[in-house]
Amino acid sequence: MVLGGVWLLYFSFGLIAAGMAPIVQPISAELGLDNAQMGFIMAAWPLLYIASAIPCGTLLDRIGPGRALLIGIAFIAASGALRGAATGEYSLFFAVAVFGMGGPIISVGAPKLVSLWFASEERGLAMGIYMTGASLGAVSGVALTNSVFLPLMSGDWRAVMFCYAGFAIACGTVWLLVNMNLTCRAVEGRCEQVTHTSSFENVTALLRLPSLRLVLALGMGIFFFNQALGNWLPEILRSRGMAPAEAGFWAAVPTAIGIIAALTIPRFATTNRRIPILALVFLSAVGATLLLRADPGPVLLTGLVLQGIARGAMTTTTMLLLIELPGIDSRKTGVAGGMFFSAAEIGGVLGPATIGFASHATGGFSLPLTLLTVDAALMLVLLFLLMGTMRRTAVRP
Repeated sequence: MVLGGVWLLYFSFGLIAAGMAPIVQPISAELGLDNAQMGFIMAAWPLLYIASAIPCGTLLDRIGPGRALLIGIAFIAASGALRGAATGEYSLFFAVAVFGMGGPIISVGAPKLVSLWFASEERGLAMGIYMTGASLGAVSGVALTNSVFLPLMSGDWRAVMFCYAGFAIACGTVWLLVNMNLTCRAVEGRCEQVTHTSSFENVTALLRLPSLRLVLALGMGIFFFNQALGNWLPEILRSRGMAPAEAGFWAAVPTAIGIIAALTIPRFATTNRRIPILALVFLSAVGATLLLRADPGPVLLTGLVLQGIARGAMTTTTMLLLIELPGIDSRKTGVAGGMFFSAAEIGGVLGPATIGFASHATGGFSLPLTLLTVDAALMLVLLFLLMGTMRRTAVRP
């Protein structure tokens, strides 16, 4: 029941996060925006996310994830509604930025709930399940916005945004009912009894861990990759000659593959296998950035599949690594998760903004894809350094 409620919240997260990308063209045309401006707007919520993730993690540790998640979904619904009401560059920037207040609560709250409700050997599957919510929400946003919802709303992109906001409110209502369960309240009570350590002390202590610092750097690279392609993939595909609806369906392929990857790869990423599995996943990211340069056909499809593997497994497997690092216990999972997503969203800001500016400056997506290749290769280097650090920690007396 709890996992199902979190799944719905993550579905709303994915829907509203991805739902604007397929309608960049009509939004830009009506509001008079170019690619550079739209790239800056797409980076608005990750920008606020950076500042709010650690305070949101502290909030989760203080009041418990159940109540905090209600606050998070309220911000996400508000972001969707404000996007529909936007009248220009700055109002749209603000609307997208509001998502950055709710997003970290969902992102950090979900793994904290998993750490409270599930044993260590069950966490990989549980995290994979709720991550499919975000993936399916993103699939719905990317694949159905142009082909179903926009025609259903007579071509009015504002009505589509209002519709998505209404759905988020409905999901929040379901979570409210779930959280009223007596068992949920009991778990919340246990959480509150063990989370009175100063957040500043927790952050300071955690930053002393070399392995954590490397995981934070990995998070930056992961989010640079995911946010950049998540926002710009439809436009990259359109630059290959696809129509908007066709590009939407092709852009849904990585998300669909990501659902399968999220359900399978983290489940097998046990303690001894996580580093090798992450290495294979990062190699998939490298391959994806190289093959996405191809024209529509089998090669491009292979690139989209590789992107989906990376997209579905990178964050979840890295989070499993994070919450079980030595020095991180139940009193610190909220703050540690907040630190991870705060650092990661630095990459989340730079990803879509960099792709937008680079494509505007060069008139294409060749240079942006090269930058993504470099990013994926650097993640492999960081993973190698992390492996060495963890080995030294394991043998230290």
